[in-house]
Amino acid sequence: MIYLQLFWEFFKIGLFSIGGGLATLPFLYALAETHPHWLAAKQIADMIAVSESTPGPIGINMATFAGYQAAGLAGGLIATLGEITPSVIIIIFIARFLGRFDKNLYVKDAF
Repeated sequence: MIYLQLFWEFFKIGLFSIGGGLATLPFLYALAETHPHWLAAKQIADMIAVSESTPGPIGINMATFAGYQAAGLAGGLIATLGEITPSVIIIIFIARFLGRFDKNLYVKDAF
């Protein structure tokens, strides 16, 4: 059950945090309030430091760190998948939509 909750919470974070990894901070503070057994608010500063110093996107690194703190290795993987799933869905939708216009001269010129 914790894995489904982790996926859902980080799915919402990935869906609504537009603007980069640091845009996830308000959502993470809210997550720390609603699920204090997963993540303490005082750990968020540590998450930022670790996420900034490791390679990869900050938001994904923070999701992995929080998921690992909540439920170990599987929790880190589930939280990461929850974070990236909305972006993948949106990219697939846009790619299929733009595929219809690949012969359009104006679209070609725009790209």
